[in-house]
Amino acid sequence: MDSFRHDNSMDAKAPNRRDFVRIGVAAGAAWSLLGKAAHTVSAQGKTPAFFTAPPMERVRVGFVGVGSMGTNHIGNLLKLEGVEIKAVCDILEERVTRIQDMVVAAGQQRPEGYSKGERDFERMCAEQELDLVYTATPHKWHVPVCVAAMENGKHAATEVPAAITLEGCWQLVETAEARGKHCVMMENCCYGRTEMAVLNMVRKGVLGELLHAECGYLHDVRDLYLQMAPGREWFQENPLTRNGNLYPTHGLGPVAQCMNINRGDQFSHLVSMSSPGLGLAEYAREKLPEGDPRRDLVFKSGDVNTVLIQTHLGRTITVMYNCNNPRPYSRINLVQGTRGIVQGYPDRVYIDGVSPAHEWESMEAYYEKYDAKLWRDQGAMVTQYGHGGMDFLEDMRLIESLRGGLPTDQDVYDAVAWSSIGPLSERSVAGRAAVTDVPDFTRGRWRERPQIEVPGGA
Repeated sequence: MDSFRHDNSMDAKAPNRRDFVRIGVAAGAAWSLLGKAAHTVSAQGKTPAFFTAPPMERVRVGFVGVGSMGTNHIGNLLKLEGVEIKAVCDILEERVTRIQDMVVAAGQQRPEGYSKGERDFERMCAEQELDLVYTATPHKWHVPVCVAAMENGKHAATEVPAAITLEGCWQLVETAEARGKHCVMMENCCYGRTEMAVLNMVRKGVLGELLHAECGYLHDVRDLYLQMAPGREWFQENPLTRNGNLYPTHGLGPVAQCMNINRGDQFSHLVSMSSPGLGLAEYAREKLPEGDPRRDLVFKSGDVNTVLIQTHLGRTITVMYNCNNPRPYSRINLVQGTRGIVQGYPDRVYIDGVSPAHEWESMEAYYEKYDAKLWRDQGAMVTQYGHGGMDFLEDMRLIESLRGGLPTDQDVYDAVAWSSIGPLSERSVAGRAAVTDVPDFTRGRWRERPQIEVPGGA
């Protein structure tokens, strides 16, 4: 799946194998510490903290969907020790061939190719000996690919969102639980430098008790929605057929981790409203010539959607969506506590009794003390790569966890909780901002699951 990203990841320089050996060594120590914590039991002594699977010396990967983001992830995986690309699937045979050549050029054996229609991933999952199936297909295929992988004994990883319906969310949870497999949503924004530093500040109590967060995905993708930019034609289906928050996870994932969602707190209910949908039609009239059928498209999506979530502990989160209008990129990334606040775009901090009265400080002043270890150790190297290094770090962490038999940084419950805000917002909008309950995908286990620590160490 070619996610709504704010740069061209295919043009990003990939690290060499020596770079990733250094990353792997640094991450290994952190994973050992995390592994010890992860295998503890709850305070009641009833359930393991997080799901783990047996370790593996190498991770045999089958990849489904190799457009721009899929190609980006393949490039990352080829630079990681212990990874073998064994199979590749796409509806376009030329893409499969391109990736096969790319894998061979990296010194691995030519992977098997699958390009016989939209559901050829099912044949790949059934007949290939794989450990992990990774999908970067259009949104509607994420659940079918992950389910096919897990039902055939493979772990699953998907680009965002993990699902676009509640039925799909439950299908991922129930399949992962029944088959005992990881199902991970690759939310790269959880690995941003600022997001990880904020999580570190929260864990150290710098912001006090958390009260509220604001997040979102604000990104002008009108050219993609109107199919005026090459590729990603399937993007148009979402605003044509849906009205709600169509892309919640980039902003929501990092603040949900700060608030211990699924690990001490849980989304309880939400309300959502959408503005009028004017931006795409106006843009089409301005940019497309008379007679172009795209000028007559009727989009269901409102231009700006707002979701207000309340958690079981009473905290609040606003999630914004705006991809239909001219505006600079932002994920907002605001976390408010009783002792201070952090807000993104631009990144700034105010700590009571520390910052000058009623004045913001630059986040730069706080990196020296609160930068996550992963960024202290690797930041100078990875920032030159895709999405400022976030993509490489998320792929590295996934492979480290599978090879080490350790918990993943996010699990299936995170994948579906964050993704579910999309279809739930549609339901609320359709009901005139109706109060809408958020399902408890953990079935009550959120009360005893321990919080996730800063990935890679503080």
